[in-house]
Amino acid sequence: MRRSGLIFLIMAVLLVFFPACGQKKEVKTEEQSFRVGLVTDVGGIDDRSFNQGTWEGIVRFGKEMGLEEGVGYKYLQSSQEADYVPNLATFADEGLDLIVAPGFLFQNAVAEVAKQYPDRKFLVIDTVVEAPNVVSAVFAEHEGSFLVGVAAGLKAKQDGKNVVGFLGGMQFPLIEKFQAGFEAGVKAVYPECTVLVDYAGDFAAPDKGQAIAQKQFNAGAYIIFHAAGGTGNGMIKEAKERSQKGDIRWAIGVDKDQYQDGIYGEGTSAVLTSMVKRVDVAAYTVAKMTMEGNFPGGQTLAFSLKNDGVGLPAENPNLSPEILAVVEEYAKKIASGELVVPDTPKK
Repeated sequence: MRRSGLIFLIMAVLLVFFPACGQKKEVKTEEQSFRVGLVTDVGGIDDRSFNQGTWEGIVRFGKEMGLEEGVGYKYLQSSQEADYVPNLATFADEGLDLIVAPGFLFQNAVAEVAKQYPDRKFLVIDTVVEAPNVVSAVFAEHEGSFLVGVAAGLKAKQDGKNVVGFLGGMQFPLIEKFQAGFEAGVKAVYPECTVLVDYAGDFAAPDKGQAIAQKQFNAGAYIIFHAAGGTGNGMIKEAKERSQKGDIRWAIGVDKDQYQDGIYGEGTSAVLTSMVKRVDVAAYTVAKMTMEGNFPGGQTLAFSLKNDGVGLPAENPNLSPEILAVVEEYAKKIASGELVVPDTPKK
């Protein structure tokens, strides 16, 4: 065999066994031509609150589009804030079409990774990141919180109680919007009612949530509203345990309908109602827009009472028709602009 023929044969063998060396190639099947990924915050995928609600929107989108879980839609769980950047970068390296970050704690991480990967598309929820490849989704939390404040105030007044409570995760302006709306709602229907306020300094500490609930319930709180993610599950647990022993106390859930989380005994729930924040709608809507080639990069999408972005669950078995009627009246006033809800607590 001639020398030139031998060289040709060796090169052919190398191409067979080592194709496209040094090149990064994305492979997508026709069925999985669109891929979306969620990076959770420290609360985890099953926090029964913010992360879980966002994931449910992605799952709904994935199933409707016929995507395979774990391929067409998947998640990475963060155990600490230091995981945010590497998890976002992992999905960016994999070439996902949309990367979702649920929570204002992701603001810096998304800004950093979006800059490093200008060809990737990101959705950040609950904060604004100004970048052409990022769409931001924000909510009128104070409006929905006002409505559950109305429900809490009326329920407490109806049952002869005069103290309710608010449990926040970390004390940031965003969480203070929940507090401000709730306090305003309570006072609108029951000015004499006292509203206790505590912050846990954590979104993933049910034990702290339960300890704060014990303190507030012992101080006379009849109902507690939480905006604390997984920490708030401890408060719901405390309400359940007391109610099961005959000391009836109520919890108000957040982000998604938490009625089932309050079940005790033979189907009774300690969850009075929930301030539903449609993070699932935000995730679903942006994923669908992106898949259809209409990614609203650089824009901020606002979800409020006017477009059903916040509110109460469709079913509220623990609220009387009379209370629900008053809540609906206030909802119409807020949606129309007749009533403006404060978004910062009174000092």
